[in-house]
Amino acid sequence: MATSTSEHMPKKPLPKSNEPMAVRLKRYLEEEAAAVGFDVMAVTTPDAIPEAPQRLCYFLDQGYHGTMQWLEETAERRSDPSVLWHEVRSVIMLAMNYGPDHDPRTLQEKKDCGAISVYAQNRDYHDIIKGKLKHMASRFAARTGHEVKVFVDTAPVMEKPLAVAAGMGWQGKHTNMVSRDYGSWLFLGSIFTTAELEPDKAGKDNCGTCRACMDACPTNAFPAPYQIDARRCISYLTIENKDPIPQEFRPMMGNRIYGCDDCLSACPWNKFAKVSREARLQAREELKEPALGDLLQLDDQAFRSLFSGSPVKRIGRDRFIRNVLIAAGNSGNPAYLGIIETLLDDPAPVTRGAAVWALSRLASQADFTRLKNHHLPLEHDATVIEEWLLAPASCERDE
Repeated sequence: MATSTSEHMPKKPLPKSNEPMAVRLKRYLEEEAAAVGFDVMAVTTPDAIPEAPQRLCYFLDQGYHGTMQWLEETAERRSDPSVLWHEVRSVIMLAMNYGPDHDPRTLQEKKDCGAISVYAQNRDYHDIIKGKLKHMASRFAARTGHEVKVFVDTAPVMEKPLAVAAGMGWQGKHTNMVSRDYGSWLFLGSIFTTAELEPDKAGKDNCGTCRACMDACPTNAFPAPYQIDARRCISYLTIENKDPIPQEFRPMMGNRIYGCDDCLSACPWNKFAKVSREARLQAREELKEPALGDLLQLDDQAFRSLFSGSPVKRIGRDRFIRNVLIAAGNSGNPAYLGIIETLLDDPAPVTRGAAVWALSRLASQADFTRLKNHHLPLEHDATVIEEWLLAPASCERDE
């Protein structure tokens, strides 16, 4: 997502000073960043990530991106900021802390509640950061006359390598950026500009021999340190993946219904993390520990109302209920059987299929067979038929 400002707009010069212009501009940017609510600001150059194209190419060649074809389609622009915008001379990286007030993993003990990733428990960060970036960039352009473009992570910009190059932190073995001051909990955005700014020094890797993030992954999504196979990642499976979730990963998902924070939460550097100062990033009470029984009953209108303004809304009601059904199947609680049975007639195949799996985990063999004999002859979707045919082997409850 980019917004540009013309370099011909009226200039409002910086106050007179004997300091070099690069120093004055840097101080001005730091003051502006703090004023709009960013926690960290640093500068790098567009040529600061020369290793990015090769790493991205390897990631794509291995198929680690799964069905995220947009990564492949934008690979050239993504790997080099100058390809995205030829006029860029400096990249201003901004970061906002979204640290939680607790370890998100503790919710996994409450099997009747759904675990929503920390970043999605309130407003969509894209909207928050975009507004702050545009405000800051327009003031900088007005003051200096230089052209600017702002980007949040929906644009083909490799924010993490650029942030590392700007000295904000280092890319951990879980592939996310780690900060000495904020641990793993930072949102990133950038301002590209034609201004020549003094770059900061690159960050240093401080992971050492630690592999806590890799060991914490429920689905073993890290084939090697600093590499991730998105196809095995619960965040990918519950958010980006539009199809039925592969059988092998369902039991490992536990009660995670939108994203996963395990690798982030496990990082020892989080001992220095701070709770977010931005109210719109702090968890809404109703999204901290939502009851699976309530979520299973959401129709499209109720889903949209509950998740209005939240990133959860973008996956739609059907895929969300798919995720909740997997969590219900993992709960061991037969109290959900009634609502699960009604979802066997849901209009969405992805929901019906997940309902079959959840039923197979909670129902007695006799009840499952009765429902199968009724629903299977009426089913026309191949993926749901396959669920019915495979599910009996996983029935866990006796008559």
